[in-house]
Amino acid sequence: MDDVLIVGGGPVGLFLAGELARAGCTVQVLEREPDSDAAWKSLPLGVRTLTAGSVEAFHRRGMLAEILTASGYGENVFLPRSLHFAGILVDPDAIDVGRLPFRLPSPAPERIVTSLEALESVLGERAAKLGVTIRRGVAVSGVEPHDDHVVVRAGADEHVARWVVGCDGGRSTVRGAAGFGFEGTDPTFTGYAMHVTMDDPEKLRPGFNLTPEGMYLRTYHEGHVGINDFDGGAFDRSQALTLEHLQEVLRRVSGTDVTLTGVRAASTFTDRARQATTYRRGRVLLAGDAAHIYSPLGGQMLNLGIGDAVNLGWKLAATVHGQAPAGLLDTYTEERHPIAARMLDWSRAQVAIMRPGPLSQAVQGVIRELIRTPDVATYIYDRLSGLALHYDLGSDQPLVGRNAPAFRLADGTALADLLPDGKGVILDFAGSLRDVAAPWHDRVRYVNGPAENDLGFDAVLVRPDGIVAWAGGDVPSFTEAMNRWFTAGVR
Repeated sequence: MDDVLIVGGGPVGLFLAGELARAGCTVQVLEREPDSDAAWKSLPLGVRTLTAGSVEAFHRRGMLAEILTASGYGENVFLPRSLHFAGILVDPDAIDVGRLPFRLPSPAPERIVTSLEALESVLGERAAKLGVTIRRGVAVSGVEPHDDHVVVRAGADEHVARWVVGCDGGRSTVRGAAGFGFEGTDPTFTGYAMHVTMDDPEKLRPGFNLTPEGMYLRTYHEGHVGINDFDGGAFDRSQALTLEHLQEVLRRVSGTDVTLTGVRAASTFTDRARQATTYRRGRVLLAGDAAHIYSPLGGQMLNLGIGDAVNLGWKLAATVHGQAPAGLLDTYTEERHPIAARMLDWSRAQVAIMRPGPLSQAVQGVIRELIRTPDVATYIYDRLSGLALHYDLGSDQPLVGRNAPAFRLADGTALADLLPDGKGVILDFAGSLRDVAAPWHDRVRYVNGPAENDLGFDAVLVRPDGIVAWAGGDVPSFTEAMNRWFTAGVR
């Protein structure tokens, strides 16, 4: 019997599998698709943007160089801050990154444009090297939870594990079979992503284009076009995506007579926005799109799922090994559910602005003016970069609950150098915690020494997911924080 069975072998499931296996758990992944090669995973339809929070997570696990190579980057990576809100571009020169709290320079880029194909190749190889069993072409049909294990049915076969995590997408079989509530709002548009050939591509303006009929996008990839058609989501997965239909919708939404000559690949999606009411029911958990779905506006869906995996991995591993404080696994829902709820509303707000009609167009005009100001541009960047992430950990200290700054010790050691093995880290800049930290050295890495920039803190406690659990110099509060996050039976 495996410790953990993960249903879904996309980036979220594979990342989580690697986190658990690295922590000594036995892990099996069941993936419905028979192979990892698919047109919608490669460029251009498989294009995805990793924002700062996700890039930092890969950097801290020692995978960033491999992802950059798989994504086609050379040694020097620099991408301009290209952001939009509801298809309205943000001027990168208006963004004042210096105003963001607790930000220190990091070697990790602020964003990476990659593909699902590149990510899955790196994450799958990492998981396999760590001993994860990945089975493809296995379609799960049922989930049967018990007090001390879970049975997962796939055809005539049964798989048994102590814990099961559904990472099987927006139409999650695990979520439905395990009885999770899934609440939210219905769609207002059908979105199209397509790779086509055209006689006259110059008739479509590059970038995002809001029109009286909806929105279309022409990217820098030749023949890559996106459309939002506000039909109430009626066409999504309901009919064949013929050249004639795609051309009709594109002409109507763009207001041009552009002519399509071929369709290499095409898919649809909607702005349906729903979220599981809890991410855990007994021994069954959800992550990624299985836990929350919404419009891909802003490129945050994958980043939100990676955040789920980073948060859940160390907590579930500690629970498997009997090292988790009471209630630790429940903090997965407590921390991640509000983050996704905010993102769903962020997506809904953009959809409301993009809807055809004079009222939405009037709001668009106001947003275009506001978005030119440093305050609004920086706010949007803060939200979309992942740098605004903050968990309420019950502390008034403003650094606590945030992604740890890229601290670097005076000897050159960076925080990222201390996190690849997935242990927590005590950064004792002033040397005041040496003796009191000794009992936890088997669970948390202790590092003593001055930093190039300690931001005024004597010491910082960083959880395995890179979140600051405590900051200051007070020994009693440090001991309380260690007990809360790392000592079984005390929380």
